[in-house]
Amino acid sequence: MAYLDTEDGGRVYYAHHRAPELPVVLIHGWGMSGDYWASAVEALLADGHGAITVDHRGCGRSDRDFTDMSIDAIARDVAAIVERCGAPRVALNGWSLGGAVAVAAAGLLGERVAGLVLTCGASPRYVQGEGFPHGGTADDVLGIGAAITADRPGFFRALAEGASGEGASEAMIGWVERGFIATGPRASDTLAGLATLDQRDLLASFDFPVLSIGGARDSIADPAIAGFAANCARNGTLLTLDTGHSPQLEAPSAYNEALLDFVRKLA
Repeated sequence: MAYLDTEDGGRVYYAHHRAPELPVVLIHGWGMSGDYWASAVEALLADGHGAITVDHRGCGRSDRDFTDMSIDAIARDVAAIVERCGAPRVALNGWSLGGAVAVAAAGLLGERVAGLVLTCGASPRYVQGEGFPHGGTADDVLGIGAAITADRPGFFRALAEGASGEGASEAMIGWVERGFIATGPRASDTLAGLATLDQRDLLASFDFPVLSIGGARDSIADPAIAGFAANCARNGTLLTLDTGHSPQLEAPSAYNEALLDFVRKLA
């Protein structure tokens, strides 16, 4: 087990799986942990690629009592962990809200980034805005905190069902639900950042390849966001899988094949 001691006095958990080829930093979705990347880590290691997983502030094995729970703060943690691991170049892969974290971290890491994967990513925007007709509304996002307070187990059960995809087993839904239930009491502060997030200019500034993976049946992130992200990036590619919001959990074989195909081309 490894922890990053942050400048604001907390600890962030990460795992560094070493291998000779280009490592991939796997950044989980809101309320989850690095454990939900287990299948992808196994596939990367079997192919000779390293993997770094990070538990966001307030999630998994990281501390719960951070004052700053923002997307930018998590991105700074990711960048610091890449530095700590001594990786000269990495690929970044962000799932859901982790996509926004990955884009922000790529801006901090600069030339260290060989490529970026957005897995049903909440980037470059998550809610509707000028020139961006996709997703829900800012009020929808800002109301989630109150909904969690009103019925934490009920809200997270419904969210787990949506995140697990159509026809998911009770085992899958329960696993995802346990991740959400374990989040700290201020985790909704991180989610609230999606109400104002706008990374269009940042994403468009990247020269490295970007693979945007969308789920055709995604009920949590509008599938159109993935296509917008691919078009926004200078060197973007869209891949749509027949899944919901969590392709790495719902269709791990197809997802891992696509991830490896992308990462091999970066080496």
